Amino acid sequence: MSLVILTIVMAFGTALALGYAAINFYAVKRMDEGTERMQEIALAIRIGASTFINYEYRIVAIIASIIAVVLGVMITWQMAVAFVIGAVMSALAGYIGMKIATYSNVRVTNKARETRSLSETLKVAYRGGTVMGLSVGGFALLGILIVYLVFGHALGQMNDIIEGIEHINWWGLPTTFTITLSGYALGCSIIAMFNRVGGGIYTKAADMGADLVGKTEVDIPEDDPRNPATIADNVGDNVGDVAGLGSDLLESYVGAIMSAVILACEVFRSHHIDVSKNMVAAMINFPLIFAAGGLVACVLGIMSLLMKKKLSENPHHELNLSTWISAGLTLVFGTAIAWVFFSNIPAVELKNAQFAAGWISPLLAASMGVIAGIVVGMFAEYYTSYSYKPTITIAESTREGVALTVTEGLAVGMKSTMYPCVTLGLAILGAYQLAGMYGVAMAATGMLSFVTATVSVDTYGPIADNAGGIAEMSFLDDEVRQITDTLDAVGNTTAAIGKGFAIGSAALAALSMISSYLFTFTPPTEMIILDAIQPLTLVGLVIGGALPFMFSGMLIDSVTKTARLMVVEVRRQFREIKGLLEGEVLPDYETCIAISSKGALKEMRGSALFAVLFPVISGFVFGPLFVAGLLIGSTLSAIMLALFTGNAGGAWDNAKKFIEVGGVEGLSRESEEHKHAIVGDTVGDPLKDTVGPSLDILIKIMSVVSLVMGAVFARFNLLDLIKSLLA
Repeated sequence: MSLVILTIVMAFGTALALGYAAINFYAVKRMDEGTERMQEIALAIRIGASTFINYEYRIVAIIASIIAVVLGVMITWQMAVAFVIGAVMSALAGYIGMKIATYSNVRVTNKARETRSLSETLKVAYRGGTVMGLSVGGFALLGILIVYLVFGHALGQMNDIIEGIEHINWWGLPTTFTITLSGYALGCSIIAMFNRVGGGIYTKAADMGADLVGKTEVDIPEDDPRNPATIADNVGDNVGDVAGLGSDLLESYVGAIMSAVILACEVFRSHHIDVSKNMVAAMINFPLIFAAGGLVACVLGIMSLLMKKKLSENPHHELNLSTWISAGLTLVFGTAIAWVFFSNIPAVELKNAQFAAGWISPLLAASMGVIAGIVVGMFAEYYTSYSYKPTITIAESTREGVALTVTEGLAVGMKSTMYPCVTLGLAILGAYQLAGMYGVAMAATGMLSFVTATVSVDTYGPIADNAGGIAEMSFLDDEVRQITDTLDAVGNTTAAIGKGFAIGSAALAALSMISSYLFTFTPPTEMIILDAIQPLTLVGLVIGGALPFMFSGMLIDSVTKTARLMVVEVRRQFREIKGLLEGEVLPDYETCIAISSKGALKEMRGSALFAVLFPVISGFVFGPLFVAGLLIGSTLSAIMLALFTGNAGGAWDNAKKFIEVGGVEGLSRESEEHKHAIVGDTVGDPLKDTVGPSLDILIKIMSVVSLVMGAVFARFNLLDLIKSLLA
């Protein structure tokens, strides 16, 4: 019966989300694109974005195929197929989201041109964003449902877990349903890594090239059609901040759900907890149904905004209200789901499973994640919005020069890490007290249970940004640009909030997957114990702490190399193309697009493969305990580094915008201080849009890869071989 209920609920949630996404997709496409000039610019952006992501997906397809073959040979064919399913679902979400963004941007501009209404324009931008959000939730659950029904039930892997039956592959490694699930999560992670890294390099190289020459050297406005890099910059918003964002959050969502399911499976394979098969099945199925309930809640939350006849002129309030409705309904549905699954379980079993508050324990643990996500988001808003002191302080510091602008931004970013980390720590402690490590995994699931709503809001930001660029390049009046700039500024803050959710959930999911990883090489008869001061683990922890810094440095290097080529090309065009600065001729946009594309496609491979291969090589050399330390160290380091880079970059960006909207008395777009703010924004660009978003993927992909390979590391590693030879 539970299988029937699970299938119906998940299928309903998936169909509802993808169906509503299709409705909104075609609703946007039916809208007017505006003037001929607007249509030409939008088409150039659309072609540039499509060309890049098609090339990127060809490269990724080759790499993913190789990984699938390796997994099929080394582990199981089931895992290889699940890996491919995960990769396809993530790629689809990213591609669809990117396509709708390139259709929505010009419609947003035209709506602002026709209506001069902030609220009406907001609705168009948000409708476009919802297609990405609904696709993320819909495709994520669709893939999980397929894997669950085909491998879990049709092929009997789920029953084997519950019955305690263990299968061994051709070279003596266990092949359980958890391994298959890990394959699905790994497929999602691979696409997310390449989309985030590749898109992040593309967008920031173009953005930096456009800003450093256009705004600071030749004194032309942002998105001025005379700037050769401006089309590439707008293309980058779609491939990095939309396609990359979609794949990233889908991977986070899947990772959170899978961590709860895998932990439930692994914990009860041990011989230390006395519970029935019904309890095991309930704990495995609950996160899946909970996520489906959250997806339905998000659809209702989105409708609450889009179906309003009249929105207020406060876009931040409207977007927040939609998100909070989604979160609230998720908890309401979650309460009912928890009661159905756990209310009939005997109290002694609930206690044995570490459910401290009875049947409602997993729901309360999930609520800890929801609350933590909201609080982390509030801190992100405080440190990045120009409505609050930190960002205003950065804007004021531009009076003293570039150096103080940069140092003040660094200080804001560093200070912004403390309170979110305290929040996450309290959430972990609370969730663990409520339901053990399963509770921690449910906290991660809870934090991302309304991911469809948060991604919808996040995607709206780049769409609004593109709309502003199209307005500038189409020579529309200042009132239109003021509307799009207002929406864009709100988008910067909502993006920072979304990144806070992604980082927080990544930390919680990674911790639960690390726990699951320990089960892969610990016999069922033994207790799970990880001695952090054991030399091998300690060394792994130290190296793991340094790893995110190495990864971040590689990303910044990649952006800088490509941006340097962009700067040289933009300067060349201003110098050699007669009449360009006078607006008599158009620049060569295609060359700049090609520079960003080639640079991103070339540079993304090293960073992405580094994330995948480092734990694998480490495991084969030093064994599973070293990798355990590596995962813990990198998770802790990456959390703080991601918060720092995301919030510092967001604060610099909005400090610049605060000056542009006249927030600092005596300063304007034409002032020298504005140039100082642009430099700060440029420094922050690769931090907030390339490094920060990639770090949460780093820790999850490392955890998933290690989870898959844990048993392999335990049987085959160089250190043990050397020890046996010396014995």
